[in-house]
Amino acid sequence: MRFTKMQAYGNDYVYIDAINQKLNNLNELARFVSDRHFGIGSDGMVLICPSELADFKMRIFNPDGTEAEMCGNAIRSVGKYVYDHKLTDKTTLKIETLGGIKTLELEVTDGKVSNIRANISKPIFNSEKIPVNTKKDKFILEEVKILDQTFKLSSLSWGNPHTVLFVDDVMNFDVASFGPAIENNREVFPNRTNVTFAEVVNKDYIKIREWERGTGETIGCGTGCSTAVVIASTLGLTNRKCKVEQIGGILEIEYAENGELFMKGPSNFVFESEIDVSHIIGK
Repeated sequence: MRFTKMQAYGNDYVYIDAINQKLNNLNELARFVSDRHFGIGSDGMVLICPSELADFKMRIFNPDGTEAEMCGNAIRSVGKYVYDHKLTDKTTLKIETLGGIKTLELEVTDGKVSNIRANISKPIFNSEKIPVNTKKDKFILEEVKILDQTFKLSSLSWGNPHTVLFVDDVMNFDVASFGPAIENNREVFPNRTNVTFAEVVNKDYIKIREWERGTGETIGCGTGCSTAVVIASTLGLTNRKCKVEQIGGILEIEYAENGELFMKGPSNFVFESEIDVSHIIGK
């Protein structure tokens, strides 16, 4: 199986052309390729597939084999992949995901994509659609008891559920304990949730750490950055356009007045190779 390793702000995935390669047993395949000891090693697996609704379809799988709906950094990397691999010559692309159809604008330098601006559409605030177990229409600054402490959590969805907790010192916060405790609180989050721990530095700058559903802590998450800006600006803590510092780098986020969300940043190739997966896809 041919594959490409790519990363955006350290958020690394294994990208596979599923247009020209036929694959099966995808959940097991994702667990294998994501394994950093016995496989390739990544935050997950991304398949680039044909689409009847858009230019391409992205399917994304977590390291535990579960299929996710969306990932901001991954979809930007898909844009670079399909252009640089000459699967398209378009610089504006529609990408189908389980979280809906998203739009990418590619900046090209010397024949290669150097920057990607993604419109990941409007956040979903409706509690039932996120989903969150609550009688309220929206889940904003709601008190939830986690590990014998009470926190004010806010949630929305980009096609996949995201929850943000604002803290005073994000770099010293116990993400390793509270991340999985919030993620797996099925009394509140029936489908589990991604968790963004955010520190508002000023009106134009936020620091985050991300605990991804099915993955654990990652050093970059585009939709996590987006969630932090949307909730922070909604609460009046920041402006609608912010720089968001992740461990892996700084992403530019704009929450437009019409409610649409734009993220802009680069994506990078790490390496390309092939690996024998006949013991999985041959089953």
